Amino acid sequence: MTIHFEARGRTALITIDRPERRNSFDMDHFGMLAAAWVRFRDDDELWTAVITGVRDVFCVGADLKSFVPMVQDNIEALAAGDIVLGGGDYPDNAPLVAVLRDFDLYKPVIAAINGLCAGGGMEMLNSIDLRVASEDARFSVPEVRRGLFPGGGTTVHLPRQLSYCHAMEMLLTGDFVDAQRAYEIGLVNRVVPRDQVVEAALALAHRIEQNGPCAVRAIKESAVKSLRVPLDQALGAELGYAAQVFSTDDAAEGTRAFIEKRPPVWKGK
Repeated sequence: MTIHFEARGRTALITIDRPERRNSFDMDHFGMLAAAWVRFRDDDELWTAVITGVRDVFCVGADLKSFVPMVQDNIEALAAGDIVLGGGDYPDNAPLVAVLRDFDLYKPVIAAINGLCAGGGMEMLNSIDLRVASEDARFSVPEVRRGLFPGGGTTVHLPRQLSYCHAMEMLLTGDFVDAQRAYEIGLVNRVVPRDQVVEAALALAHRIEQNGPCAVRAIKESAVKSLRVPLDQALGAELGYAAQVFSTDDAAEGTRAFIEKRPPVWKGK
């Protein structure tokens, strides 16, 4: 198994371990990562996830030797939005699920970016909530340099997450951005030495886990879905999430704990 899944208390630690191919994915590995995300989503005992890679590579996405020919053989289905790559032991549309495109996941995810993050690694990063980068991390959307298209969501998400000009520079040049520059333009939350990157990400996960899980998930769902609809619809939907959270046992427990000056004991309901 080259996608490792480890429960660390309430945190799922997912590690991409395919160094011989620079942590790239063929269909089997897309399937393994997609299955890991489904496992995390469906396990009520896991509240946050941290994803990282091995050695000096976070993830470079698709293994071009095997994946591009498969996509080219399904061009008409791809254009129609009907392409299904996966199935069997893995989720349908495993490559898209693996990079968190069109996958409803409202638990927080944190990236521990231990080195090179490019291609599908960047596509996945677009849907990850918090990002900790090692000092030697590098980022690139290199598809344009190979005459390809970054179809995992980057052309949609990146201009929404960065300033337009910074996003377009990455998309149109395919050039590398180092960790410090990534921090300056808002691509990552913080930069730490490589030997601290996983622990820093886990610390963020544990900090989030001190908060009410119902509130955390509703906040993420509201934030993610609000980007897909007009402002007035998003504001209206937000009130629904607020009502949902205020009606939970956790909301009552949080208030009691504040009055009694003690840590809350969350039930996640």
